[in-house]
Amino acid sequence: MKNIKLFGLPLLLLVFITSCSSVSVLSDYDQKADFNGYKTYAFYKTGIDKAQISDLDKKRILRAIETEMSSRGFVKSEKPDLLVSIFTKEQERVDVYNNNYGWGGAWGWGYNPWAWGPGFGWGGTSVSASTQGSLYIDLIDNNTNELVWQGKGVGTLSNTKNIAKKEERIREFVSQILEQYPPNAVAMK
Repeated sequence: MKNIKLFGLPLLLLVFITSCSSVSVLSDYDQKADFNGYKTYAFYKTGIDKAQISDLDKKRILRAIETEMSSRGFVKSEKPDLLVSIFTKEQERVDVYNNNYGWGGAWGWGYNPWAWGPGFGWGGTSVSASTQGSLYIDLIDNNTNELVWQGKGVGTLSNTKNIAKKEERIREFVSQILEQYPPNAVAMK
């Protein structure tokens, strides 16, 4: 029984850690862009309107972006250097866990294709479903109308009724994505 506890504890810890997983972040950028020249920004309404999420979640994302851009010294402007756009994707993720632990035994006499005897086992299969979401943040040079930086965050979205938790998760997504901007500062770390 002690062995079962030793196997069960790490499994429980692994499930707990993966359920609280953070955001996986990637970014890409135009190496010829002068990121030091960008000081102002505005939201690219055309791109944002195409994002397939609720208007309330769009507002939450845009507020989080405003906070992050402001913390980096950017100023919102009518004549911006950068246009900020967002794009979202989501897909259902199903995880199946097979928890078959146990012991058993059998005996028989002579040639016997059937073995019988005492046996014991426990375990089972558990299934969990979650929504895997991706948030893309695009920064577009307003003078050339070309994409100069793109950040992508992928993580599990909680389908919670708790609005405060939802807003916190959105802020976490945006913050971790924009940690990668500007790329020159990230390269120096």
